This record gives sequence, structure tokens and C-alpha cells, in this order.
Amino acid sequence: MTALAASPQPAPDTASERTERWWHRATGYQVYPRSFADSNGDGMGDIPGVISKLGHLSDLGIGFIWLSPVYASPMIDNGYDIADYRNIAPEFGTLDDMDRLIAEARERGIGIVMDLVVNHSSSLHHWFQAARAARDCPEHDYYIWRDPAPDGGPPDDARAAFGGPAWTFVPEVGQYYFHFFSPAQPDLNWQNPALRAEIHDMMRWWLDRGIAGFRMDVISLIGKDVDGRIYEEGPYLHPFLQEMHREVLAGRDVLTIGESWSVSTDTGLLYCGRDRDELDMVFEFSHIREGWHPELGKFAPKPFDLVAFKRALFSWQDLTRDDGWHALFLSNHDLPRQVSFYADDRTHRRPAAKTLATVLHLLKGTPFVYQGEEIGMTNARFERIDQYRDLETLNHFEEQIAQGVSPDVFLAGANRNSRDHSRTPMQWSAAPHGGFTTGTPWIEANPNFAQVNVERDMAHPDSIFAHYRRLIALRKDSDLVTFGHTVQRFDDDPDILAFERRLGEERLLVIANFTARPQERALPDDLTGPASCLLCTHAPYNAIPPRLTLAPYESLAWTL
Repeated sequence: MTALAASPQPAPDTASERTERWWHRATGYQVYPRSFADSNGDGMGDIPGVISKLGHLSDLGIGFIWLSPVYASPMIDNGYDIADYRNIAPEFGTLDDMDRLIAEARERGIGIVMDLVVNHSSSLHHWFQAARAARDCPEHDYYIWRDPAPDGGPPDDARAAFGGPAWTFVPEVGQYYFHFFSPAQPDLNWQNPALRAEIHDMMRWWLDRGIAGFRMDVISLIGKDVDGRIYEEGPYLHPFLQEMHREVLAGRDVLTIGESWSVSTDTGLLYCGRDRDELDMVFEFSHIREGWHPELGKFAPKPFDLVAFKRALFSWQDLTRDDGWHALFLSNHDLPRQVSFYADDRTHRRPAAKTLATVLHLLKGTPFVYQGEEIGMTNARFERIDQYRDLETLNHFEEQIAQGVSPDVFLAGANRNSRDHSRTPMQWSAAPHGGFTTGTPWIEANPNFAQVNVERDMAHPDSIFAHYRRLIALRKDSDLVTFGHTVQRFDDDPDILAFERRLGEERLLVIANFTARPQERALPDDLTGPASCLLCTHAPYNAIPPRLTLAPYESLAWTL
């Protein structure tokens, strides 16, 4: 048995001054619409399908939906390539459907937070179609163009995030345009005031339709200096965000969440500090990157390292103790299923799913549930590259095979980290394709849908769904869960994650076993004694014992 050393103990927190916003106690739920619910049998999820499942989301207790893009798009990147910001893709429905979703969700106390994808547009957007036809039209300067190098090649050797060069030549204008992602996603030129004004007007148009805010896709890229090869968190980022706040967001009671793959604890409060007038919170990925190879990236995953994971996770709890706010997540449309990445999903799926939920939802910040997470959906484990649909995965497969990587090696990495695992259809029932569609789904359903689905989980006496619902309710009712500061315990333990939440004299203790083995620990004196068991799966303790045994992937929570 290992004895856990006590961490340094800061003075108890007091209820500091704060302005409570509606989203402080809310839990978000990300809907990836093409994979959520298909209402018409065409194999593609749609907005009427989302409407039909609002009862499920209301029963879960969520406060707002982050809706991945439903705008008109050629769908090269599943809607993150927008051809018309003020219209809906026909496969998803109509503007009337969108208005109905906003209204019916509001009736259930659920806001709609839309994806704002304004680092780039689709190459089929009418702005780009004009821009590529003539240099002297106003829209040409809505994008980033450079003349060829002296040898006629691209201006530099920058590579796109989805593979290949970051520059594409357009003979009609004799110039290259810049695309951080794919050639179908030309980057917008935020240096142009007219372009910024167009975006601000579009944002106001959506807010006036009644949405509850925006999740801002790769927003850290909009301030780039292409000539200086500074793409993430470039020199113009924060002035642009402050202008956006002045022109669009000020005076509106809406939620804004920025996505940044580069933000760190050194720059986090520049986005969401209370006096910055920029964003409300930011999605950051330091805890996610801990599972990636530092040079080879996501398709060469590392074994899970709990100590490194905790270091990243709790550094942001420390950062936002007295200022800013944090977006809490382990899953989204760009990431693998959390129970497959962080745990053993074959033999301990149910307790592991609950423990991951307990840890995330009892931290300080706004938790996000990704569709299917609330029933413990897992990675699909595809066997062939033709089962994948994701542009990123397919492009990197071609590149790495050309570099001599074995297909089996690449597929092993893709089966751990590809974005497609979160994009397989939502598993509602044991019906064909998990009840997602009566047609042929755009991507195969996970073969385990007959065993893992909403109907089966909700019928289980110890359901994952009920555990999520209880955690979400705690945040609504408890100042301690919502506003208490976080103190990590047992920082260097490689198998156990533990922390306290403190607010005044109130204390909450969470201890979780992150292994498939039982773990026995001796607890320090300040964590033992009388306590109320808040979330105890197997042991109804009314006191915390000096020695504690945790079953595989078990988590316990007490108020002290």
C-alpha cells in the first residue's frame, strides 16, 4: 500500500466578488449534426433530427447546445468550409428549421451556441469566387494572396495542417492564396477592415435571430502574420477580438468560447481575463497534446501518462482561480472517444465513463458533453482506410505511406486518434445503425451499437446517463461546485487523480482510480474523518477512512 503525501495547503477561499452569468452553472452539449439524428432517412443527420431529440438533452439537464456548423457548404471538411454564412446546408434543413430549433430549445431552457468559422471560408464562397477571378475586385483583398517566388513557385515552403503545401496557385490572377488547412478552405484576410465589418454584420444577424452565442473555431489564427510565418496567436489577434467585442458582443448576454491549439497558461487570460473584453472562455488542448508524440503528432500517440495529464489539467485550474473562466472537455468532434483514449473501454467501459465524468464535472469551469459521451460511446476501431471519411486522416495517410510508414502502423494510430471516431452515428437504440437513420449512414456506425446505446443505458439500474444527469444538477445547485477554487492532491501519483474544491469553509474531495487495477492508499489526516458521500458508487461512506481501496476506474466524492 502506498501512502499519499499531503500537498501544501493554501488558506481557505472566501466567496470573492463575482458577477454571475447564466452560463456559469450551465453545462454545454456538443451536437455534431450530421451524426446526431437523421429525420428523413438520407443517412445524414439534420436539424429536424436535433429538434426531435431535445427531450433527451433536456432530461440530461444541459443548458446550451454547441451546434457544429450547419451553414451552406460543399462539405469538404464536414461543414467547416462555409460557402454561405447566412444560409443552411440543404442536407441539414432550412433557415425555418433553424429558427424552429432556436425557439423550441429556448422553450426548454436550452440556448443554441453556433460554430463561428471565420479564419477561412469555403473556396466556393462567392467572395472567393470573385477574388480568384480578378485582382481589382474588392473581394480579392478578403483573402491572403502573394506573388510567386522568383522561380515561379509558392512564396514559401509552409505546410498545411491537413497535409500538402499551404499555398495554391490561381492562374487567373497569377498569385498564390494561403490556406492553413486545405485548398478548399482559403484563409480570410483579417487585415482588411471591410472583411471584418462583413463578419461583424453576419454575427449580429445570427444573434438577432436568437442564438445564445458563438464557439469560435481556431480563432487564434485570425491575427496571423503570414510573411513572418507567425500563424497561431499572431500580433493582431487580441486587437481583432477586442474590436469584435465592441462591435458585436458588448451589451448582449451571450456566451463566447474561443478555440486555440496554441494558447498556454502564459496567454490564457489574454483571451478571457475579466478586464480584457474579448471572450468568456477558451478551449485549450494542453491536456490533449500530452497524449501525442511531440514530433510525429496525433497519429503516433504516446501511452497515457496520468502525471503529465494532471500537470496540464490543474495548471489551468490554478490560472483561472481568481480571474477568467475555463472550458472543460475531454471529447469533441476533433478528438477520439474519451473512454477509449483514457481508459480500458473493453472491460471497464461503464466505471471508466463515470470516473471521467466525475473528474471533469467537479472541476471549476463550464463542462462540455460531446454527443454519446453520456452513454459511454467508444472508438470504432476501423480495419481499413476506406472506412474513414475524415479529410485530415485521409491526407495524412497518403503522406505517411509515401514516406514509408506501414499502413498497419498508421491505422493503429488512426484507431486511437482519428477524428472519425467521434463522428460515427449517435447510438440511440439496438435498431440498425443504432437507430440513427433508416437509410445508409454517411459513415459506418460503431459495430457495438447493439450493446452501447441510449435505450439500453437508460434501462440499466446504474446508468452512465443518470450519473451525468446527477453531476449536471450538482453544478446548478452548488456554489461550491460552480465557484470553489481547486486544490490538487497527490500530484505525482501515477495512478490516482485527486483534488479538492474549496469555498469558504466548504470542502469537496474527489479521488479517482485511473487504472484497471484496484488501488489501495493511505490518506493524510486532513482528508479523513466525518464526511458526506456525494458520489459513491460502491461504498456508502459517512466518513473517509484512513485507508481507502478503489476498484478499477472507481471514483468517489465527498463533502467534508
